[in-house]
Parts: sequence; C-alpha cells; structure tokens
Amino acid sequence: MQLAATQAVPVSRHDFDAMLRFVRLMHRLKSSPAYVQALGPDLPATAWKKPEQPSVLMGYDFHLTPDGPRLIEINNNAGGLYLADGRWLPQPELPEWRETLQQRLQGMFPAHWRRLAIMDEAVEKQFMYPEMLAYAKLLGSDSRQVFVVSPEDIGEEKGGLYVGTIRLDAIYNRHTDFYLESAQLAHIRRAYMTGDVELSPNPRSYALLGDKRRMVDWWRQGLLEQFLSADEVAFIRSIVPETRRLADMDAEEVWAERKQWVFKPAARHGGKGVLLGRAMSRKRFDAIDRHDTVMQRYVAPSRVGDFKFDMRLYTHGERLIAVAGRLWKGQVTNFRESGSGWVTVNIEG
Repeated sequence: MQLAATQAVPVSRHDFDAMLRFVRLMHRLKSSPAYVQALGPDLPATAWKKPEQPSVLMGYDFHLTPDGPRLIEINNNAGGLYLADGRWLPQPELPEWRETLQQRLQGMFPAHWRRLAIMDEAVEKQFMYPEMLAYAKLLGSDSRQVFVVSPEDIGEEKGGLYVGTIRLDAIYNRHTDFYLESAQLAHIRRAYMTGDVELSPNPRSYALLGDKRRMVDWWRQGLLEQFLSADEVAFIRSIVPETRRLADMDAEEVWAERKQWVFKPAARHGGKGVLLGRAMSRKRFDAIDRHDTVMQRYVAPSRVGDFKFDMRLYTHGERLIAVAGRLWKGQVTNFRESGSGWVTVNIEG
C-alpha cells in the first residue's frame, strides 16, 4: 500500500460528525429485530444466525459534497490501514481515542479467539496480502496462533475446522463471498452454522448493511418509518443518495436520464462492475443484468488538487476504530496514478 501524501487532508468537524452519526445510526438499525423481520424474505439462511460479536472493520465510504457527506458504499471487510514495512496509516488525534490504532485493532478480536485464521481466496495473490500478514503479526503479538490461508488450506473434521492439526476458534474473513454460498466455502458455512467456528465479518452484517440492495430498501417509503423517527429517516436519506433497483424502473425513462445515475452490481464491492451512466453506450445499457443491478444518483467525489478524494470510517459495532482518505484518478480507486493512494485526514473545527 502507498501513502499518497505526508500532509493530512482537512475534513470539517461538521462533516465528520455527520458521518459518525450516520454509522452509529446504521449500527442501531442493524440491531433492531423489527428491521430484520421487515427484510426477512430477502435474507439468506446464513444471515439469520446472530453472532455474539460485531463484525470487525466495517467500512463506510463517503464523498464529501458542498451539501455534506454522501454514502457511496458500506464495506463488510474494509482494508487499507496497513501501509508497508511495519507502518500503519497515521490517525488524527481524536478525544474519543485513548489507545493507539494497533491497540484498537487488537481489541476488536475477542480474547477467547486464541487460534485464528485470516482467510481469502488465493490469499497469496491478493493485493491486500501484505496487510493480512501484518494483522497476523499484530494478533500474534498477543500470544495467539494466527494463520493466513486460502479456503482449501482449512480442513474439516467432525466438530471443527483445522489448519494442520490446530483447531480454529474463529476466522477473520477477507473473502468476498459474504453469504458463504460457493462450493469453495461449503465447509466454512457448515462449521459457522453449527457454531463450530466463529466468523467475522459475518453474513448478517453484510445482509443488513453491506448488501447494496439495502440502500434500495432505505429509499422504500414505509420501511424505515416502521422503526425510526421521521428525523432519523430524513437524515439517512440525506446521506444515502437515492438508490433504486433497475428492474423496478422503466428502461426507456432510465436511459433518458442515465447521466444522473451510477449503475452498480448488487453483489460486488470496491467499484467492481460500476458503470457511470454518462459514459455508457446503449448496447452496454441493454446488456445490464436488470435484476442484479442497483442505480444510484451520481455524486461527484470531492477534489484535492488534481485528484479525486473520498473518506472511509472504520467501525467495530458503534466504536470508531480508524479513519482514512483516498486520492485517485479515473473511475475507480485503483491507485495506479503517481501521487494516488491512502492519506491521513485532519478533523478541523
């Protein structure tokens, strides 16, 4: 990972407070039994299992506009805090933080998770592999046994999952099959559902917040109103850009207004498969899977010089763990341009 600049990007206290209020309201929403019941028919089986621990490092990505922050995506397994050579992303000084970033990260993982796997698909080929190794080292300093593995490195025996001869207490899941639906993760799913291993981030967190179809639900009249106040509903919709399911819309009307929308596959994350309406051909529009696509009002990213900028808040339950900024050029945050990358922020005001 690369640090784009040594100078912090200033962010107003007003915007920061709005983002923090939003993520804490989202946690309260996720904890509401009425919300879960309202979504019931749309939730897969794995999402009905309620873990004892909140998911580690939920990530909330925002564009900062003249009218305040706007949510772009909720990441269920957000990365980006580790840079390289033992260095973690510098954090601003906030009164609510009395521990170091490393201490806050360690504190997310329950003390009884003594034997832990950090898992991702083809893990050694992942761009974030060095970060996963850094987490393994950080957690290992607390006398835990930590393994960085791919799913096939985890064996299944009666009563549990194993790496070699070591039975796992938990898995820190960096894999993006959030619902554990693929054949590759069938053994993980079985052990999770029977309680033989704990998993974080977990399918429930993704289903209730990270799945992009939830943003569609938050714009459905009458859903949020069942369990939130009118002011809270209005606040959520002031932060979340209008989001609709493409299949619910008239195709010709959407095409005529396409420049106002961004089209996102519901089941992907991190900008993968995202299409800007203003840059889309009719042929590409007609080829979109309408039933697996959400459309969101386009919100331009803020600018820092020649670069686009967005901000991420990392949380564990209601607790803020870290903040980060990203600088990039182009459509997605691929950090290929010189001068792009992660950047620390300074909360001002």
